[in-house]
Parts: sequence; C-alpha cells; structure tokens
Amino acid sequence: MSRKIGNKAEDKAVEFLQDLDFVILERNFYSKFGEIDIIALKDDVLHFVEVKSGKGEPVYNITPAKMSKIVKTSQFYLNKTKLTFDYCYDGLIVKENSIDFIENISFY
Repeated sequence: MSRKIGNKAEDKAVEFLQDLDFVILERNFYSKFGEIDIIALKDDVLHFVEVKSGKGEPVYNITPAKMSKIVKTSQFYLNKTKLTFDYCYDGLIVKENSIDFIENISFY
C-alpha cells in the first residue's frame, strides 16, 4: 500500500477518534523499534492505535510481530515523555465504507 493511501486512512482514523472525544497527542511516532500510527488520550487512558486499511481483512495485518514493535515503541514513548497514564493498544480498521475500532488488543 502506498504512503498516500496510508495517510488518507490515518486522516480518517484521526477524524473518527476526535468524533469520539479522543485527544490526538502524536501521529506517526517513530523509534528505533518501530512506529505507532496514532497516540491518543481519552478519559485519562493513553491509546496506542495501529491503523490498517486495504482490501480484504486488514485486521489480519496486525500480527504478533507488529504488536511486539508497537509495545517496544510505546515503552520508549512512555520513558521519553514521562507520562504515567494507564494505557492500551487498539486497532482501527479503515475500509472504504466503514471503520472498525478494536479496543485493548492483547497478544499475551
């Protein structure tokens, strides 16, 4: 998938989250471990959000290996920012005519 298509999906994801009263803290946060698409705050809980889009079932692209990178990157972010909120990992699946929000993904 091209970066342009990915950015469009992330723009839709940000709008969706903002409509649900999330405050967007970061987009495309990078570390040596990987990237987190969106970091948002709602009700004193940090949400590390992985956005997936495309044909078929993009949710299957949120693999254990991808989650491992997200977890390491989130720990780097928390150490860097010194934020002490509770946090969770979410998936946001953007399809042509729908958005599915999967809160609190866990692979452990």
